[in-house]
Amino acid sequence: MYDGYDSADDYSNSGDVDYDMTDASFAEEDMDADDLDIISDDGLYLEQSVTDIRKKPYEVEFKCLSLKDIAAAQNKEIEHISGMFMIPPGDAAVLLRHFQWNKEKLIERYVDDPEHAMMEAGVSDNPSCPRMADMADFVCDICLMSAEDYGGQISTTSLPCGHRYCTACYTQYARQKVKEEGESRRIQCMNEGCKLIIDEDTMSKLLSPDDFERYRLLLDRTYVDDNNGLRWCPAPGCELAVECAVTKKQLNTVVPSVQCDCGHWFCFGCGLAAHQPVICSIVRLWLKKCEDDSETANWISANTKECPKCVSTIEKNGGCNHMTCRKCKYEFCWICSGPWTEHGNNWYQCNRYDEKSGADARDAQAKSRASLERYLHYFNRYANHEQSARLDQQLYRRIEKKMEELQHTSDLTWIEVQFLKKAADTLTECRMTLKWTYCMVYYLERNNMTELFEDNQRDLERAVEELSGQLESPIERETIPAMRQKVTDSYVQKRREILLTDTVAGYQEDRWRWNVPV
Repeated sequence: MYDGYDSADDYSNSGDVDYDMTDASFAEEDMDADDLDIISDDGLYLEQSVTDIRKKPYEVEFKCLSLKDIAAAQNKEIEHISGMFMIPPGDAAVLLRHFQWNKEKLIERYVDDPEHAMMEAGVSDNPSCPRMADMADFVCDICLMSAEDYGGQISTTSLPCGHRYCTACYTQYARQKVKEEGESRRIQCMNEGCKLIIDEDTMSKLLSPDDFERYRLLLDRTYVDDNNGLRWCPAPGCELAVECAVTKKQLNTVVPSVQCDCGHWFCFGCGLAAHQPVICSIVRLWLKKCEDDSETANWISANTKECPKCVSTIEKNGGCNHMTCRKCKYEFCWICSGPWTEHGNNWYQCNRYDEKSGADARDAQAKSRASLERYLHYFNRYANHEQSARLDQQLYRRIEKKMEELQHTSDLTWIEVQFLKKAADTLTECRMTLKWTYCMVYYLERNNMTELFEDNQRDLERAVEELSGQLESPIERETIPAMRQKVTDSYVQKRREILLTDTVAGYQEDRWRWNVPV
């Protein structure tokens, strides 16, 4: 894909900008802090609508949700169903959780047969059966404690099914389900075979405040887990969820990279770290290939040979091509795998390369060696960019200390020394993109489209290495203005945008052909 720029200098001297802000005027007294919460690189406040317009083709819409937001979303759905069917909110919540918060499916099933839908979800209505009751003539079938053991009255608990047990046993049962088993949405009646679900109101009366808080947290987690449009942020310790409308069917053409408010970038489709521009199914194949023993087998096949007679694996440990199997004592040629008797006394040179006796062995050997070399070509570059990204961050931390020293020993302001952070972040982001491009190329068939992709890959790699070299150059007070100009040049980011935009267009136009089933 040719973008009109042959080099970084051409780009920086072109004078083109994405957005002309010269005519924009901002009246500070008319600004609303809620609407102007984003600041551009130039220090100008931008409205949210402006950032929406600037969304790139490879970006997806998403929104982060806190636990409070998740609880509010559940309550909204519960109130909707409760009001529609004229049922208690607790029953509406059980119905929604049974149908995994799919309101359309719930409404369809409930309208067709309300009783069956309620029974299937574990909901029943029996006003004549109180949930909590103190009884004088009752013996618990579980602990065999009676009212006499409690001084004449025993506290009991029952669901609308009528299966009543002492509250102490019910509390122990509910606590075990929540604390030890991590259950929340499908805690059923204690009676064996009864499918009724203990509603949230009853659980609040059975559990202690701490246990009920854990129960509520588990319910919140099931809401996210059951909703295809929500996913928990995988960052350690993060309790935020991300909402995104990308469906499973779209994952063959969309790479939904999202950023949690905690700062962590990940793929909404598979939950792994962000892997643009590669689709999730290809990433899974690549990671499996890197982790399992398939490449170990390839190495063995490429660097060893099997005895043509007893099939024992043999590694060559000397320069002589005359091999003798230690197991069966069969003698053969290492080069052609043919019998050594056909070579006469010319042990030092194989002149029988095209003999049928060794042709099959040579073909298998060549294929294994070629497969291994091809894999290592892409894997080494994949791993190199991952390693380089870590080293770039270490370099940034060293330079940051130097910039802090310059800030204290010169007239530089805090803002003036922050350009390196942006450059380091850009460098890491571009290296992660480059890392995954090698995964993608490995699984692409060789054709013109693949060559164009590699051209974009090469241009981005060249720009990244130039920026990395600039970051590693010595920092002195006199060189800071020139370095800031070079480092803040958006050419590197532009190359990344070109690569990702063209890749997205390739998905949409069905240009990419994979060499494996997807």
